[in-house]
Amino acid sequence: MSTSPPTGLIWTDRFLDHRTGAHHPERPARLEAIRERLTHTGLMARLSVIQPDPAPAEMVERVHDPAYIARFRQRCAGQAPFIDSQECPLSPGTHEAAWLAAGAPVAAADAVMSGRIRNAFCPVRPPGHHAERATALGFCYFNNVAVAAEHLRHRHGLQRVAILDWDVHHGNGTQHHFEEDPHVLFVSIHQHPRTLFPGTGFEDETGRGPGAGTVLNCPMMPGAGDEQYVRAFEQRILPAIQGFEPQFLLVSAGFDAHMDDPLANIRLTTEAFEWMTRHVRLLAEEVCGGRMVTVLEGGYNLDALADCVQAHVESLMAVR
Repeated sequence: MSTSPPTGLIWTDRFLDHRTGAHHPERPARLEAIRERLTHTGLMARLSVIQPDPAPAEMVERVHDPAYIARFRQRCAGQAPFIDSQECPLSPGTHEAAWLAAGAPVAAADAVMSGRIRNAFCPVRPPGHHAERATALGFCYFNNVAVAAEHLRHRHGLQRVAILDWDVHHGNGTQHHFEEDPHVLFVSIHQHPRTLFPGTGFEDETGRGPGAGTVLNCPMMPGAGDEQYVRAFEQRILPAIQGFEPQFLLVSAGFDAHMDDPLANIRLTTEAFEWMTRHVRLLAEEVCGGRMVTVLEGGYNLDALADCVQAHVESLMAVR
């Protein structure tokens, strides 16, 4: 009897080598908490674990200015303390970790496209969705999801890729890269930009030029919880993705909209992340053969992060 391919997990311990300092919220302990939870629950043994390669330079150059890439390399090699702002610290392991983080969703996408796995979760660090074309921002150096979307189009010839970003902070870098591109749908639900970094993601930001209509922002006021998010998904987000008919779905999966997260003011429960994952997975199965890769962005309370990732992975595996 045939069985469906497993869910993939893209993992390397090198992600832990990006050292941000004792008091930085984006710290190696985040991935250690995820690994411990997936191991303790037995999920790790049921996942297809894939080690990523660093993204080739030509892939990253589709998203980032070569001069910025060179500057990032030089500052890492020169042992500079940070790049562009102190929220983006550098350590001896940062350079390699960033290239591996960009390569992780690429490896996942290739494995999904080949049929080796049916979907995948990429717990990477550093995260990526705030990184602009020539600027590190918001703990992010390379835009990992954008690199994967460009790879799907150039390597696999896909015409329509959708990116859903449910991190509590708006994915400014991803939106800005694709907002004039009619072939990529960018959908973001996040805390209202008047109340939270990075100050972008208003409802009237809907794409520009040939990409007009391919950006959907759903800003949520502080205090919003499960009910408001479910309503936004049912009325706006899921219909928008379905109508776009993507051939592949990428998710910037931040878990910092959880009620216990210290960096924002959205009040989601762990069950809300399970609900979002399940409904997005079901939609992917309907519109694009289940081809879906999720990539870790934020999530800074270690217990809440571990809880949410467990629920997320179980939903990708369809055991919830």
